[in-house]
Amino acid sequence: MSPATNTGEYLIALPKDQRNALEKLRKQILAAAPGAEEHFGYGLPAFKYNGHPLVYMGAAKNHVALYGSVPLGFKDRLKDFTVSKGTIQFTPEKPLPAALVKDIVKAKVAEIEVRWPVKKDLKIRK
Repeated sequence: MSPATNTGEYLIALPKDQRNALEKLRKQILAAAPGAEEHFGYGLPAFKYNGHPLVYMGAAKNHVALYGSVPLGFKDRLKDFTVSKGTIQFTPEKPLPAALVKDIVKAKVAEIEVRWPVKKDLKIRK
């Protein structure tokens, strides 16, 4: 089977439990970041906000994951999950709580807005 080239192909190739977990995560990410755009990069479903990478999601043999730098301040809330600098691993049987996903995505959105503020349209003087 050839590698997936878009989110739909990626998800349909997964076992049902992983696909359902990532489809649920996908909806939570989009709800938490209005204006986020879906894209496919590094072989994974991903999301951009204001043109900048927000988060990625994917599946491995024994887990599914949310990828991207983990914002500061979430250590205690993530203590029941395997976490590294750029990955939060969980299982379809023990998903990330919706409120936690929302807070992580909103923190990532805030980081992007600070780092790359959206420039207001400047009126040109005549």
